[in-house]
Amino acid sequence: MMPASTTVSKAPQAPKATLVIFGATGDLSHRLLMPSLINLTASGLVGDDLSILGIGRAEGDDEWLRTGFEDFQRSNCGEGAIDAGDDRERDAWMSLRSRITYLRGDMTDAALYDQLRTKFDQLDIGNAVFYLATVSQLFGDIAEQLGRVGLLDEKKGFRRLAIEKPFGHDHASARALNERLLALASEKQLYRIDHFLGKETVQNVMVTRFANTMIEAVWNNNYIDHVQITVAETVDVGTRGSFYDATGALRDMVPNHLFQILAMIGMEPPNSFDAEAIRNEKAKVFQAIRGPTADNVNRDAVRGVYTAGRIGDKDVGDYRAAQDVAADSRTETYVALKLGIDSWRWAGVPFYLRTGKALAQRDTEIVVVFKPVPFAQFHDTGVMQLPANKLIIQIQPGEGMGIDFVVKRPGPAIETAPVRMNFSYADTFDIAHTTGYETLIYDMLMGDQTLFQRADGVEAAWHALQPVLDAWAADGEPEPYVAGSTGPRGADALIERDGRRWHGLGS
Repeated sequence: MMPASTTVSKAPQAPKATLVIFGATGDLSHRLLMPSLINLTASGLVGDDLSILGIGRAEGDDEWLRTGFEDFQRSNCGEGAIDAGDDRERDAWMSLRSRITYLRGDMTDAALYDQLRTKFDQLDIGNAVFYLATVSQLFGDIAEQLGRVGLLDEKKGFRRLAIEKPFGHDHASARALNERLLALASEKQLYRIDHFLGKETVQNVMVTRFANTMIEAVWNNNYIDHVQITVAETVDVGTRGSFYDATGALRDMVPNHLFQILAMIGMEPPNSFDAEAIRNEKAKVFQAIRGPTADNVNRDAVRGVYTAGRIGDKDVGDYRAAQDVAADSRTETYVALKLGIDSWRWAGVPFYLRTGKALAQRDTEIVVVFKPVPFAQFHDTGVMQLPANKLIIQIQPGEGMGIDFVVKRPGPAIETAPVRMNFSYADTFDIAHTTGYETLIYDMLMGDQTLFQRADGVEAAWHALQPVLDAWAADGEPEPYVAGSTGPRGADALIERDGRRWHGLGS
């Protein structure tokens, strides 16, 4: 039988617009934004009517910024798309290159915004997206200056504000930043970015659930025992000590990346795939999260810090000896949490989250563990406890999906064997050259807010974690773990006291 055909529709080209990047000389712009724009140009999703205006503090002109992007690609990616290899990508860069301009200025100086307004008037710019690829302390100030000079006014076209994470550092600061922004622009103009949501496998969670009857039918507490969400990194803090020591693993990863994945797992089916319908259902999940309380933080929340060790063939130093990290730092580089979702669908189902740096394997995955069969009929073989069925959604590396189930081992006796059925994105689709930002930039230009956070969701996420933040700020030290290990022993104890075990990193 031939497989059913699938209709693939081509997405429309984004409208004419100007993308203004505050912090255009920074790492994010070079490493992710510009490659994404090249990919979008090569695919025809943006046309030759997209202009890029970079803003930074360094001395330079248009050609200086263009050459800087090229030099970065050569030094970090070899002779990549801008010089050789894929003709489409090289041609896309050459087309985009001439539309990149630079405006030098201090982002804390009102004069810069007066210059920017003059430039907009001279060029009669209509549609514009202002992308804040800066330190988070500048988000509110930049927005207020844009509002002061009228650049958030939508009389000539859409005006959108793209804001990178971290969006606040606790519940109070997130609420305060939302209040500042919403005094200047409407919610439909605000695009709070979580780059995890640009990854194809993350977006595929909703499709996997809602397009497959056999999965959605068992997506509840009748069949699911528990859910694990893991974001494990092998990299250490590197040269980001100043930022990381003031932030830590919890603030850096949990209220955004891990909670966004949690919301996709936990949400109810939306009545459509319209942006607001999806964001409404996600907001309900955030509001229903039952996180650790002041009374049980020590039981349901674990923090760790890596000590000197070895990852692969690389020696890794102690976190507290890293550049710009305080010698007496109490900042965590690892966190594990046990959470619940107060809804009929998820009552009694624990969600275990963990994330950390300098771990043994790079692994971002969702593991849905199903309940065991009611009883085992295999008494004669001694198999009284069959291994659990699992759905494993691998986000990175090796994007794909697997199902663990049980089969009969060949032979005359009734013996069981656990097996896995795997699907790999790379075997079917070409996603090797994407950064994850392509979808986010395209959606900003198209006005689709599905993959962006809304004010109420952001605040609810921080609210769920506030008891942990308060408890950790008051006292205690993170538990040490050796770089290259799977994390602190306390994280294993957190899940093992419930009679469960973490899914092996990279397995």
